[in-house]
Amino acid sequence: MQFEDLAVWKESHHLTVAIYKLMANYRDFGFKDQITRSALSISSNIAEGYERFSIKDKINFLYYAKASSAELRSQLYVAIDINYISKHDGEMLKASSIKISKMLQGLINA
Repeated sequence: MQFEDLAVWKESHHLTVAIYKLMANYRDFGFKDQITRSALSISSNIAEGYERFSIKDKINFLYYAKASSAELRSQLYVAIDINYISKHDGEMLKASSIKISKMLQGLINA
């Protein structure tokens, strides 16, 4: 199986694209860089893990992706609180990151 076939990679890819589009016009480059990098890190770590040869390496990268999802979720709370994104958008994005975390945990457990 290739990483592109994984539902969790597809979900994380869509989340990353949504974050990039939402933050495209923001001038707070530090925050913008951090939140987009944590979003991108989720799908990137899934992809990298699935190209590894050992199960241990694969699982480690799934844990990295899960941690990046939590990092993104934390940054979304800040983005909502400082009015960078609407509460509605933030809640939808947080829900997606929680779904991704659960999917990753399922893969780790399998």
